[in-house]
Amino acid sequence: MFAEPETTLNLGFVGGTNAPEAIAMGQFAQEIAEKTNGRVAVRLQGGGALGGDRDVIEGVQLGTVDMTVVSTSIVVNFAPEFALFDIPFLFRDFDHAEAVLNGPIGQDMLNSLPEKGLVGLAFGGMGFRQLTNNVRPVKEPDDVVGLKIRTQQNDLHIAVWNELGVLPTPMAIPEVYTALQQGVVDGQENPVGAIINNRFGEVQKYLSLTDHAFTPLVLLISPNVYSSMSDEDKQIFATAAKNAMVRNREEVDAVLTTGLDTLRSEGVTVVTDVDKEAFRSKLDDLYADFAKRFGQDTLDAIRETK
Repeated sequence: MFAEPETTLNLGFVGGTNAPEAIAMGQFAQEIAEKTNGRVAVRLQGGGALGGDRDVIEGVQLGTVDMTVVSTSIVVNFAPEFALFDIPFLFRDFDHAEAVLNGPIGQDMLNSLPEKGLVGLAFGGMGFRQLTNNVRPVKEPDDVVGLKIRTQQNDLHIAVWNELGVLPTPMAIPEVYTALQQGVVDGQENPVGAIINNRFGEVQKYLSLTDHAFTPLVLLISPNVYSSMSDEDKQIFATAAKNAMVRNREEVDAVLTTGLDTLRSEGVTVVTDVDKEAFRSKLDDLYADFAKRFGQDTLDAIRETK
């Protein structure tokens, strides 16, 4: 047992206890305690205990929340350049995403955060986003036309769904279950782990494996907290953050191997024969806009990353 910690840091996030990022942050907290001999404690405040994603990021900026682990799709509201990672069909697979996030492009993104009042310790991933709904099986772009789909509060996501003929409805994640249950929206899109952890299988009929976008995670810390650390502690936190994201990947992979069967057991019809190429080609006009916004060189560098 360790002595009473000298410093206790609150780490707020929206995922539930069994979410991959929650398990990963549990490992992170344990490693910090061990490497500092209990001098520093990280207290996990999951399930939205400190507010929604935007709330906790604002808290990190203001110094009222010490740390958060959050989707980069929400960080976009504070650091617009992070929208790069929201481009649909940008990554070939999880390995490709990790190679980009942990390479020079990802490091440049982390380096941009301090001027936004944030410090990024490490990237991870929630996995690829899939589409669920209560109206019909979705196999091709025409099937989504007219569906009212909950999206993240993210302009690029909204633009993509508008282009596909969807009626995108931005909404914070804690509101989504009830909105699906009451028919306020027809569906939502999230990685399989998030679909299961938020119990959406209870209130959705169809899951389509669209793999339409990858959702990176980033572990953020308050600049005030970070600047007060010794160089030794900064290194401890950096190493523990990277190790936690490896654990997160393991948990995401584990959910994928069992998650589809879990959803089927809840009565969800899983559609595997989605025409992803048809969805990609429907977005050609937007890809031209993305090249102008983010730079064709950057998009080419991502595609060429191995």
